[in-house]
Amino acid sequence: MDSDERDPVTISVVTATHDCAVELPNLIESLRAQSDRDFEWVVADGASSDRTLELLRAVTDIRMVISSQPDFGIYDALNRALHSASGRYYIVAGADDRFASDAIANFRLAIEQHRADVVTANVMYGKHLFEIKRMPSWVVGEKAFIANHSIGTAFRKDLHIKYGWYSKKFPIAADSLFVLRACKGGATRHEGAFLAGRIGCSGVSYADWAGAATELFRVQLLLGCALIPQVLLLLLRILKGSNARMRSLHAAVLRKGPT
Repeated sequence: MDSDERDPVTISVVTATHDCAVELPNLIESLRAQSDRDFEWVVADGASSDRTLELLRAVTDIRMVISSQPDFGIYDALNRALHSASGRYYIVAGADDRFASDAIANFRLAIEQHRADVVTANVMYGKHLFEIKRMPSWVVGEKAFIANHSIGTAFRKDLHIKYGWYSKKFPIAADSLFVLRACKGGATRHEGAFLAGRIGCSGVSYADWAGAATELFRVQLLLGCALIPQVLLLLLRILKGSNARMRSLHAAVLRKGPT
């Protein structure tokens, strides 16, 4: 058994925040409800002007590291949080995400048993269960390796030393680039058969579906995928996103009723 296998598993939850006082209480309560409380919460705030910092500083029953300064977006903030995190592994959590009460315990158990670089679990998004997609990564990107970047995956932090930090060149898809580089580059992986929690609906990749599709296209080309298939996939993603947007607007009109 090498020293890494003997070392205790330490876990950091890392969160980027900016003016999210409305969404944040649910995440705080889900962290308080963990059956395994042996973790730290590292929050990199982007100079919030609402009650976000007040809510964070009022949390005294969770081991925390909080910093607040202007940044260049979520991945710049996550990189800052990771440099402050002491855990050997980390889990990203959005301000509007919620952990299942046994999430940290299940991640720790899976890490202890398998010592994989990446441990992924399932997550809920609305009524949908997000699982790994059994398709090639050139088709579905990082979803071929993980169910979801936020709340659904624990990463060995030192993977960033080998595969790079979250890139500022991709404000939406920096997670896709990192995960694809790591998992295609030889990082070991374990698929946990548990539900990590529920992801929120206000993430930039969900709000800006066209931007997310375009950035994934750029990521795939950067990693050497063939141009023509990626152009076709980009068009399909934009068409799918456009149809979903139209259905959402139609449903909103129906709910509102005649004026």
